[in-house]
Amino acid sequence: MEQADQPSQSQTIETLLSIIEEQREQISALTARVAELERQLGLNSSNSSKPPSSDGLKKEPRARSLREKTGKKSGGQRGHKGETLLQTGTPDTVIDHYPVRCSHCGGTPVLAASASHSKRQVMDLPEPQALTVTEHRAHLCACANCGAPCQADFPEGVTAPVQYGARITALAVYLRTCHFIPEDRLAELLQDLFGIGISTATIAAMEQRKAQELAPVAEAIAGKVKQAPVKHMDETGYRISGATQWLHVAATVFLTFYRTSAKRGALLVDVIGVVVHDHWKPYFTMRGVLHALCNAHHLRELKALMDIEKEPWAFAMSRFLRQACHAANIASRKEAALNPRFIAWLKARYGRIVADGLAFHEAQPPPARPDKGDGKKPRGRQRRRTGHNLLLRLQSRKDDVLRFLVDPRVPFTNNLAERDLRMMKVRQKISGCFRTAAGAENFATLRTVLSSARKQGWSLIQTLQESPDALIAKIKTA
Repeated sequence: MEQADQPSQSQTIETLLSIIEEQREQISALTARVAELERQLGLNSSNSSKPPSSDGLKKEPRARSLREKTGKKSGGQRGHKGETLLQTGTPDTVIDHYPVRCSHCGGTPVLAASASHSKRQVMDLPEPQALTVTEHRAHLCACANCGAPCQADFPEGVTAPVQYGARITALAVYLRTCHFIPEDRLAELLQDLFGIGISTATIAAMEQRKAQELAPVAEAIAGKVKQAPVKHMDETGYRISGATQWLHVAATVFLTFYRTSAKRGALLVDVIGVVVHDHWKPYFTMRGVLHALCNAHHLRELKALMDIEKEPWAFAMSRFLRQACHAANIASRKEAALNPRFIAWLKARYGRIVADGLAFHEAQPPPARPDKGDGKKPRGRQRRRTGHNLLLRLQSRKDDVLRFLVDPRVPFTNNLAERDLRMMKVRQKISGCFRTAAGAENFATLRTVLSSARKQGWSLIQTLQESPDALIAKIKTA
């Protein structure tokens, strides 16, 4: 009776086989999870979209760039027009120096008999001067005809018994908005350099008034950017009122428009032309526009596949994109378009590389789904490898990837928008988050006007002193 209760040999084998199969699945899932974690550990700022600050102590002694070596020496190249400090023909002060004694016999030189001279100039800042005070007097006079009192009006902008002038306001706003100097340090700087005893509350009020004054100018810049043939767009997280909100940028070579939003997907409307971006899906919901994708992002993703996954097609695609960019740059320098037959050949080569990559992934066994550690079997569609996903994007968005070949106005990357966002992130690192949404909007308005003025080559201090109507007129003709 006891022998009958014991499992048979076949039952034992079946039980062991089921345990082995279960362990094989667990091992496969854990192996996939380890491989994914190792891939994530291998990502850094040089082969992904992670910022350099995320590299931490693992940062290489010399950060690697996507740029390849050219074999040229560092510094200015042959034919480069150098710049140096030049003497001026109208110095403010001239100091004459005469010899004290003769170097041959020790006698006294005749100073009036100077035959020639050599000159050297020293350029320096003038001594800080005290504030220039202008007093406006609005006189009350009697009418010569009827004798009624006539009161004169004060000039526009002169509204208080004592106030700071337009230059001080422009300087304070410039240092706050362009160089991100905190209010308390800016008050110390103005006191040390110019003897201006200004409070931080006054500086904040200057910034707010100037932002409200320049709001119509920022709107004019936004309208101009929307209508531009090619514009760059990007977005980044922004801490406002203790919460993560979003800063959006839409920029051209000559104009920049910033705006804040509580939602990342709140995109600009009424946009036409070509939009250069980084393949964020909501951009493809914009109507009436063409798309151009940032190939710097593609090169970083390909670099990760080359360094970590060792996928052969990634080497070919990276080399192709670099060579295509080089060909487009040569044509741009010659102010000519690429030959249509050459473009067709490049597109065919691109298609072959993508086809080779897809064949490579189809020949691979399906990747195991990583075990999340909760004991549940993963659900949903079969996951694809990172390289496979990139290939499908490159295949479906071929025209957007290669738009820089057929349209000379379209650049190879979206670096313009990323550069415009970079300084805004620097401001947040220096001064922290914004306390209010209004403060963030004011800063975006001021930065819109000043970034556009810098691209136009205008004086920023002078721009902050000009009237909004004059600036709008200049923007319309930019």
